[in-house]
Amino acid sequence: MSVVSIMWVDDEIELLEAHKLFLEMKGYTIMTFTNGFDALSQLHEHPFDLVLLDESMPGLSGLEIVSRIRKIKPHLPIVLVTKNETESLMEEAIGSQITDYLIKPVNPNQVLLALKRILDNKKLVSRRTTSAYLQQFRTMFDGIDNQTDHAGWVEIYRQLVFWELEMEKSEEPEMPEVHRQQMKEANALFFKFINRNYASWVNKKDQFPPVLSHTLFREKVKPFLQPDKPLVWVVLDNFRLDQWKTIAPLLNAYFHTADDDCYFSILPTATHYCRNAIFAGKLPVELDKKFPEHWKKEVDEAGKNSEETFFLKNQLEEADLKDLSWHYQKVSSHAEALKLSEQAFNLLDYNLSVVVYNFVDMLSHARSELDVLKELASDATAYRSITRSWFAHAPLFHTLKKISEKNCTVILTTDHGSLQVKNPVKVTTDKQASNNLRYKNGKNMDFDPRDFLVFREPEQAGLPRDSIHSSFIFAGNEDYICYPSQFNHYAALYRNSFQHGGVSLEEMVVPVVRLVSKGG
Repeated sequence: MSVVSIMWVDDEIELLEAHKLFLEMKGYTIMTFTNGFDALSQLHEHPFDLVLLDESMPGLSGLEIVSRIRKIKPHLPIVLVTKNETESLMEEAIGSQITDYLIKPVNPNQVLLALKRILDNKKLVSRRTTSAYLQQFRTMFDGIDNQTDHAGWVEIYRQLVFWELEMEKSEEPEMPEVHRQQMKEANALFFKFINRNYASWVNKKDQFPPVLSHTLFREKVKPFLQPDKPLVWVVLDNFRLDQWKTIAPLLNAYFHTADDDCYFSILPTATHYCRNAIFAGKLPVELDKKFPEHWKKEVDEAGKNSEETFFLKNQLEEADLKDLSWHYQKVSSHAEALKLSEQAFNLLDYNLSVVVYNFVDMLSHARSELDVLKELASDATAYRSITRSWFAHAPLFHTLKKISEKNCTVILTTDHGSLQVKNPVKVTTDKQASNNLRYKNGKNMDFDPRDFLVFREPEQAGLPRDSIHSSFIFAGNEDYICYPSQFNHYAALYRNSFQHGGVSLEEMVVPVVRLVSKGG
């Protein structure tokens, strides 16, 4: 244990000799002073870890010393020791940024506990976190092995995300790797679960399927439309459950969380399929049949998400909501985001306002998604960190803060998540095949079927058939697809990048959250 140096300032320090000896026996180095002037003169000379400070002393008072210490060492922990329990003093002390306070008379164990709570807190939290995770480790694995229900998989993923965030508090270097291996095993089993159940979900053969992209509006939005309470539906592109958990505390001051849930993104977990299904309330195979002039095929160059307004209008009419006042807008640039923030209250002029927010575009500011995420987000921890930093300063957060002043509901969700990929797998296909790294739609494909979820009849997955021989394959685990030509080049280029389109908890099990404003 490294030596911890304590400054103790008290005009009656001789009466605390027993306390000093007790703390020294516990391994602390204690330097005592009887007045503030002498103590302040030593701040530059010694690297103190904490200051114990009497509140009432002749000359400089405790709070005056606190003020001067803050100018020299703004982050040095200070514990104020006082006889005065008045509320005004405590407010003043807290306003002076003390770390903690003790009420006289103090005993040695009381002081020791305060030191440990402040100085050893991170180490103790790390130790407790590691211990708690290891205790639940086997239970979680048993649950994963035996899980056959989609609601159970959501709960398992919630636990995995919870512990992943808790691991950030741990100083045990091996624990994140232990968790990563558990996440890999969970995804391997989840892949098998989806293989067994997905077709029955989309073909209505399961009596109790999960909420999917095409049922999201019906199940999670429509029930909360009210004539006298505006609803703002925010769809953040490419947003994961762990990212939501990272930004949630920022919104707690402005909204009550009425429902913190997850739904299942359809396959492929790609914007073209998921978001059109969300706004149309229909599977892609149905869209292709009913609206062939509005549904874009894989081979179409652009405009795959340009028909969302049309699809939403049709869904509202089919839901007998054609008289509902509604508004739709897509935010794809920083300028558009700023305009949305400036005109935030306009969102409340409608029963339903839909905002599609291209989150990764906002994050990258028109740079390549691959470039920005590989540069700034080397792993999921870094990705969460930049997500929180982005959101804290984003016009979207300002927009939500503004509308929280009024009586409204916000539903925050996404179209799909993403996964950091690590293992390249070879696939050979024709030139007309889709170019996504987590799934392929094409014909004459050559691949190892053990690596993929395969639908040779796309209709079984609720997907349109672009040609008579076309089929779909979806990667699982941490795999990504590379062609045999220049395989090593593309394997290196995309390794550790964040991709979507395939089968994983991170891509498919995504947040849908209902927030109720505290204002209004």
